[in-house]
Amino acid sequence: MEKIVDKDTFREEIRPKLKKEGKTIALCHGVFDLVHPGHVIHLQQAKQMADILVVSVTAAEYVRKGPGRPYFNDEMRLKVLGALECVDYVMLSEGYTVDDIVESVEPDLYIKGEEYAKEGDDVTGKITAERELVEQHGGRIAYTTGEVFSSTKLINTALSGLPEDVIRYMQGFITRYSMEDIRKYAGKAEKLKVLVVGDVIIDKYTYCIVHGLMSKDTGYSSGLEYSEEYLGGAAAVARHLSSFTENVTLMSVVGNEEEMRLKLFDGLADRMRLKFTYSSSFPTIVKHRYLTRNAKREEYRKIFSINNIPETMRYEREEREAFHRGLAEKLEESDVVFLCDFGHGLIDEEARLLIQEKAKYLVLNCQTNSTNYGMNIITKYNRADTFTLDQKELKLAYPVDMADEHTALGKLSAHLGCGGWLTRGSEGAYGIEVHGHEGSADNCKDVHKCQDIYECPAFTLTVKDTVGAGDAFYSIAGLYAAAGAPIELGTFMGNIAGALGANIVGNKEAVEKVNVLKYAGTLLNI
Repeated sequence: MEKIVDKDTFREEIRPKLKKEGKTIALCHGVFDLVHPGHVIHLQQAKQMADILVVSVTAAEYVRKGPGRPYFNDEMRLKVLGALECVDYVMLSEGYTVDDIVESVEPDLYIKGEEYAKEGDDVTGKITAERELVEQHGGRIAYTTGEVFSSTKLINTALSGLPEDVIRYMQGFITRYSMEDIRKYAGKAEKLKVLVVGDVIIDKYTYCIVHGLMSKDTGYSSGLEYSEEYLGGAAAVARHLSSFTENVTLMSVVGNEEEMRLKLFDGLADRMRLKFTYSSSFPTIVKHRYLTRNAKREEYRKIFSINNIPETMRYEREEREAFHRGLAEKLEESDVVFLCDFGHGLIDEEARLLIQEKAKYLVLNCQTNSTNYGMNIITKYNRADTFTLDQKELKLAYPVDMADEHTALGKLSAHLGCGGWLTRGSEGAYGIEVHGHEGSADNCKDVHKCQDIYECPAFTLTVKDTVGAGDAFYSIAGLYAAAGAPIELGTFMGNIAGALGANIVGNKEAVEKVNVLKYAGTLLNI
């Protein structure tokens, strides 16, 4: 008997035959990345509960355990399960949920390990929905009682599923923090009223095949494949945050192009509140990147970029005044403000001073890019509650001190009077925490005694596109800080978000809460 079957074959041919014979069907579902004794005991117990045991495996593209997982491909995982005597049928589940399998199998019993018996402890939030779907199809959920093992832990340690520096870091981290801590602050974040202020940017990606250099010039000759548009800038930050809390408002000034308005509302309105002021003089910002894909792996290289940002972008007085009035109103009712200063003219002096004065909790990001290089320095702010920036941005703020990034970061922390983060690409991130003084650290006699710096390695070196990684780090680290989490924990959560963001092309998708928590669980399983 062929054990590996597709969903249609089971639904149309196998299930009717089994039902006609009066056979009961049990279903087990999982990633089964590395089959271990715990899996075998679980499946053997499941087989004892029914006549037929069906096992479904989550397809690789839907596994949410972080970059580099699953360790084994779909074919290998299906074959290993099919080799077990207790398993009657194996099939691939092609989705983030098990819905497609439940509807094809209609099991009498949907069987999980006893660690899932408390539905409230499930970080994915799926167990309740799975139970209800099984019951709708006439089945019920049941639990096995075998000893709990962990594929993730075995892969992380025995199979070098994580780099050595990450393993060393996590061995220390787990002595101070647990999954319970991470979920506690995520729960606090859910209740925050979040205001995101900044430029909305449309990231247009045009994919090309590079043929080579032009025969009579120095540019590239390329073949056009296709183009896509993603919601970037402050919109990307708001999308990341909206996965953690339903109370997100995005404020910006955008162009009055009808096509752009529809794009923004279609992509954002169901996830957050939108408070836009429309400019009749300046367009919605579009950054158009041309890129090519690595032929052997999913990595992308930028060829060149163009944008529609005017040389001088200062919105009309009427629009600026409307934006400032709305901003003052929203600042009063928001618990936390994410200020995304991309240096394109939206955050003028009046807006900057208003936000610094009125924000109850200010998460600051002041970015350097090719259109504002050297003109949008974070030290123009003198107050925040936490911040993020990258190495280039820190160097522009403190060029003399960059021989020692700790010193430069410490000076910025003292200037703003708060802790925050320096993102360092493939080297991870530094988090700096301020303690033991009142008010700005500028007032301290010895600033270094008031600061602790935490170093966290990068959690992935597998990268598709780094464009959205910094915004993802900023969003999740900042939200955890606003929820009261220590800087060290915020560094950990921000690095998880950055790793996931680096494996999303542009800002095509948001970093989702369930993926962040699942990856946290993977890393904690050392």
